[in-house]
Amino acid sequence: MLLVLAERRFPIASLRVFASANSAGQRLTFAGQSLVVEELAKAAPEGLDLVLFSVGATVSRAQAPRFAAAGALVVDNSSAFRLEPDIPLLIPEVNAAAVLNWAPAPGRRIVAVPNCAAIPLIMALKPLHDAAGIERVTVATYQSAAGAGIKGLRELEAETRRDLAGEPPRAQVFAHPLPFEVLPHIGAFEPDGQTSEEAKIVAETRKVLGLPALRVSATAVRVPVRVGHSAAVWVETSGPLAPDEARHLLASAPGVVVVDDPARADYPRTRLAAGTDPVYVGRIRRDPTVPHGLMLWVAADNVRKGAALNAVQIAEHVLGVAGSMAAGPRSESTPVHR
Repeated sequence: MLLVLAERRFPIASLRVFASANSAGQRLTFAGQSLVVEELAKAAPEGLDLVLFSVGATVSRAQAPRFAAAGALVVDNSSAFRLEPDIPLLIPEVNAAAVLNWAPAPGRRIVAVPNCAAIPLIMALKPLHDAAGIERVTVATYQSAAGAGIKGLRELEAETRRDLAGEPPRAQVFAHPLPFEVLPHIGAFEPDGQTSEEAKIVAETRKVLGLPALRVSATAVRVPVRVGHSAAVWVETSGPLAPDEARHLLASAPGVVVVDDPARADYPRTRLAAGTDPVYVGRIRRDPTVPHGLMLWVAADNVRKGAALNAVQIAEHVLGVAGSMAAGPRSESTPVHR
């Protein structure tokens, strides 16, 4: 988040950083300033215009309303508030109007960031829905170790080294060792057999698109990739939509880059997406099993557009801040198709 704030030249008069008691007193550097980490639970909330939360649902439920009640806009990355009817669930490129005429109650000036796998999926679906109406979506996500936080990333790296050295890899963060493995298991299993991650993708896709009855099914898979989530997506539309038209629509959509030249083996990849801002879409083709079906492949950096970048974009949108975005591929916003 600090990196994205700096890259986009977000106007900051003063900055405070918060964490748990374990990290209080440590120092972080931002724009040449040395900042002392404050303990979140004891921090005074007064005088803040914006608070970016990424602390987990339990802590967000306890602390976010306290900062919102003191007058701050809270942008929360956890799942705590996403499905609450009075809290906007926002992707600025998709449903910016969700905060028009928004008049939250005291302590509810909170905007939620969608799930890191749902954001790129929804950004790929929105242009197609606007053009032809979406009837049904089936998605299989392939989510990186970074989706489980720094502990997940470190476990993948350490246990891959163990595995390559001929030692049995171990698992503490993941249900099974992740090196050279594919795990159809993200989140807790629910009574109906789906996982909590899959349920989030389904419910949040419906809310952001404003389609509560949309038929969505998801399978969430953890893969041994460091950073970047991918997804295989099957879309059934109400009317006909040719692959070429879909490519044009997606290439014109804000925040989306079409990479779709199979003859040159050019398609979205996590190494292409990692460290950049766009949602990449490719492998756009007909689904021959349904009358109006398309198939696509989506990839994005789950830490940037899937979390930190989307949070800062929300702040820019709600507060009316015109951030001066850094040039280059990190902030691709013009129509691109290659």
